[in-house]
Amino acid sequence: MEFNYSSNQREIYKLVEKLTTKKFKSELELLISLVRDLVSQPEFEIIGGRVWQLKSNELVYELKYQYGSISTIPAGYKFPVSDHPDIFAKLLKERTALSVETDEMLKKSGITLYSVAGVGEIIRTKEGKFYEYLLGFNAPQILQSFYETLNVISSVATVALRNLATTAEKQRITQDISKASEIQRNLFPDHIYKFFDYNIFGVCIPDEAVGGDYFDYLLPQHDEDDNLGIVISDAASKGLSAAIQALFVSGALKMAKRFSPKISYLMKGLNNLIYETFPFERFVTLFYCELTMSSNHLVLYANAGHCPPVLYKKNIDKTIFLKSTGGLLGLMENQKFLVENFQMDVGDVLVLYTDGITEGRNKEGILFGEDRLCQIIRKYHKETPKMIAGHILDEIQKFVADSDLTDDKTLVIVKRE
Repeated sequence: MEFNYSSNQREIYKLVEKLTTKKFKSELELLISLVRDLVSQPEFEIIGGRVWQLKSNELVYELKYQYGSISTIPAGYKFPVSDHPDIFAKLLKERTALSVETDEMLKKSGITLYSVAGVGEIIRTKEGKFYEYLLGFNAPQILQSFYETLNVISSVATVALRNLATTAEKQRITQDISKASEIQRNLFPDHIYKFFDYNIFGVCIPDEAVGGDYFDYLLPQHDEDDNLGIVISDAASKGLSAAIQALFVSGALKMAKRFSPKISYLMKGLNNLIYETFPFERFVTLFYCELTMSSNHLVLYANAGHCPPVLYKKNIDKTIFLKSTGGLLGLMENQKFLVENFQMDVGDVLVLYTDGITEGRNKEGILFGEDRLCQIIRKYHKETPKMIAGHILDEIQKFVADSDLTDDKTLVIVKRE
């Protein structure tokens, strides 16, 4: 079963991330650029956007920028936080809100329905906690898809602001990053693993010293070996933040696996932990499957918005994509995840990967893509998992050789002999 919203969330994330990776001199310059670019995106049908900044000493939000086809709001206009207690309570809990405009000045400017996202650090005041910035958008009718997208926009913009603020500190943390890289390398298991008649090979090639890709092989307990969990994940943030998320996911999964929970419970629990632990860099895509000793070689799996793994079926010489069974981890609390299954017959090959494989681009900007990946798997399916992985990495390396756009690359190949 495929949940289309998870792939849409990935696309929106990449779009907003691209809009915030330019060079900016200040936080306001970044947010102004983001609002202008988002209002200009025709698919959202947004007619106006604004940047508001908290003045904590006055407990008001001051207008810093406005853009779009609406009447001009007076420069420096302010509204007190006390006028919207319900909105700010919802922002603290969900980071986004949708409401009918009640401020008379804003209504005169043509704003009737608006959506708003909290961005940046949360500032404590005597009246409570408030986001440092608000991004407000209005339209005759706010599309549900855009309102849901605000969560992604808020997260990416907040991370971009934090990255901007810490740029000057990068040189001082070089040694810490080097240590983090060593710790992260120790997270990964041995490349080659054998589980009964399954041969497995996994490899991760970070694009930088540390990254957000992660894979592992998980046995339930020391005295049980009737199933093997395999996980591959990708943290949406970059650099050290992503590495911290990968470390967190690793520890949480290993702890949970000791208790042999149902896959649906495991995914729901991990989702809630990420939601609670990472208020900004929440998003993680993850695919988890369990190889079993059942006579029909049934494989159970759940896919939390991750790149769809490729299952090559030898007896029909075809590839099958294992689509999402739930949304991105950490997007919202108490998400539900379906568990699907498939059979692995002798000679079948399962390929797990992160988007650094299929979304690698050559100098013309063309994606490596899923079709090329499937062609390689079909061509070399008779070889060992290590050799299949080698062919995939060789081909992607040749493809992106002259491109500056690179990413972490992770592969796990499972073959039933």
